[in-house]
Amino acid sequence: MTISPSDTRGAARGWPDRAFLFSHPAHLLALGLGVGLARRAPGTWGTLLAYPIYFPLASLAPQLYWPLILLGIVLGVWACERTGKALGVADHGSIVWDEIAAFLVVLPFAPPSPWGLALAFVLFRLFDIVKPFPIGWLDAHLRGGLGVMLDDLLAAAYSILCLWSIAQWT
Repeated sequence: MTISPSDTRGAARGWPDRAFLFSHPAHLLALGLGVGLARRAPGTWGTLLAYPIYFPLASLAPQLYWPLILLGIVLGVWACERTGKALGVADHGSIVWDEIAAFLVVLPFAPPSPWGLALAFVLFRLFDIVKPFPIGWLDAHLRGGLGVMLDDLLAAAYSILCLWSIAQWT
């Protein structure tokens, strides 16, 4: 079913489609270039999309990497806000840019091995799904694009803390 960007009841009528995805640049970003159209585990697919974005960026100096990530977060607040309003649900399941941007915060702290990158993924998805305090509280009380982005950024912080703790023991 097609969801019109002007239809505030969109989420109640169905899942966004390709027409919605390409109807506004905010939707293209918020839906993770189309990954958010997946009906099953869109957040997991969005997190996985961060890997091919990260690997080219990883070669950049930190003075370039972190401003680009910050720009992605700021644009994400705007894109998620606009797309959530168009879908009629602030944090619609198809919105995955929050997972992508937050996981791009985690990846530089992951051990540079396949196991380290997999561990970072598992930790991030765990915290994003379980939402320990204050993540769950923020998710329930802070609305709009900032709320959508902030709970995932906190999940990223928890993931980084775990990765750092594990690194201290190895």
